[in-house]
Amino acid sequence: MSKPIFRYADGAWPNTLAIAYAVLGYAGGIALLFADGVAAKLGGTLLLAHALVIAAYLIHEFAHGTIFREPKWNLRTGELMSWLTGSCYADFQDLRRKHMRHHVDRADVITFDSKAFLQRSPAWFRRLVLALEWAWIPAVELIMHAYVVLLPFITDSAKHRARRGRVAAIIAVRALAFATLGMLSPLALALYVVAWMIMLTVLRFADAYQHTYDAYAVLEGGEIPADKVRDRVYEQHNTYTNVVSLRWPWLNLLLLNFSFHNAHHEKSGVPWYRLPALHRELYGEGYVQVLPMALLLKSFSRYRLRRVLDDDYGHVEASGAQRAGQFYGAVGVSFLTAV
Repeated sequence: MSKPIFRYADGAWPNTLAIAYAVLGYAGGIALLFADGVAAKLGGTLLLAHALVIAAYLIHEFAHGTIFREPKWNLRTGELMSWLTGSCYADFQDLRRKHMRHHVDRADVITFDSKAFLQRSPAWFRRLVLALEWAWIPAVELIMHAYVVLLPFITDSAKHRARRGRVAAIIAVRALAFATLGMLSPLALALYVVAWMIMLTVLRFADAYQHTYDAYAVLEGGEIPADKVRDRVYEQHNTYTNVVSLRWPWLNLLLLNFSFHNAHHEKSGVPWYRLPALHRELYGEGYVQVLPMALLLKSFSRYRLRRVLDDDYGHVEASGAQRAGQFYGAVGVSFLTAV
């Protein structure tokens, strides 16, 4: 009798569909970039962007081991999704370990302190980053991804220096692929970049409003200061369920239910397709930590420059239509740039 492939028996169909959508949506989106007509190219860009979003959230699921029964298949498929999303320069196991610290330490354990970096940078560079962020170009995320690529070549860490050959090979393969795409169609290459940056923007919007944790830049090892009690009460109080929609719950599938973040932090081994039910079981209706994204859009826009340099995430009021009006949000905390 063959062993089950998926970790949970009820995960066969949802996980198969999600993985298929990410892979086929990626391929189909690129194909549409070459199609005639503005509508087809626009559709291809949006399909590609959303396939990348699903691939990114699948990486999160693979990191938690919620999809396949065998860890090696979570690892291998997670690496595949990392290639699609452009996060393949970091080792998947390092990404997983850093993300697990986020859960265990109950803090935003980041690899690179972009705020400190920008404060130390020349004024012209800081102004450039702020100008790009004002124009809705995710400059901080681009810096974070660039750091992950460059890390093996600029660090004194023997562990990361040992990755130079692997990273150089990945750079060569991806550069050749994008050069080929550009030779076939410069417009298709440009639209691919647009789709990738849409993915970054979607992910950073979700990431910005899921925690009011303290952030610590830790490359390897390192302890989080024991300056407060970071217990489960602290965890839930500083975690938010920024659902896409309460009225139409199925819309949360657009982010693979990643928005049910309180439920995820309460039981991180529960797979994505069970999170809505777990949320209802744990919290019922009217949970104070629920912040529909409609309440956050204005803050995301208004504070898009403030959060680039300010360590203060802001605060959330207990009630009211504008209770997220002073929630500035986080930046540079993506699990795609953890090493």
